[in-house]
Amino acid sequence: MRDRADFERYVEQRSARLLRTAYLLCRDWGLAEDLLQTALAKAWFAWRRVGDDPDPYVYRILANTHASWWRRRWRGEVPTEVLPERATADPAGEFGVRETVRAALTALPARQRAVLVLRYYADLPDREIARVLGCSEATVRSQAARGLAKLRVDPAARAATTPGS
Repeated sequence: MRDRADFERYVEQRSARLLRTAYLLCRDWGLAEDLLQTALAKAWFAWRRVGDDPDPYVYRILANTHASWWRRRWRGEVPTEVLPERATADPAGEFGVRETVRAALTALPARQRAVLVLRYYADLPDREIARVLGCSEATVRSQAARGLAKLRVDPAARAATTPGS
């Protein structure tokens, strides 16, 4: 049976990777932190029921929570006269290719982006991606194929995936 110490260990070991995955889903570090915090809170409530490998469960929570947030029109932003302090720079921003790949992923529909992030970034097999997203393996393959085809057509994506550019 899973306990609090087990959950704390999991969060300590996996939170950096989960945060990067959340960022790739929503393309905003602040929103990614909120998404991860929400996902981990949801995971905590179900922690005793989670199997031996909690990653697919938490990835599914991330993807589903992002999808439900994305469907909402209001993003929780409130206009203000005084700007807050500047956000810290993207720690991965020092590599231009990463930003180009992120920009190319932004052009994809949410489902295709989620499939490609889970397949190529999180290294999940199609079966796990299907479980995470609640769809069939065939849907995962078709969404991946469509996403990759769109990336091949997009000039910015082509530049990001071409070696030496």
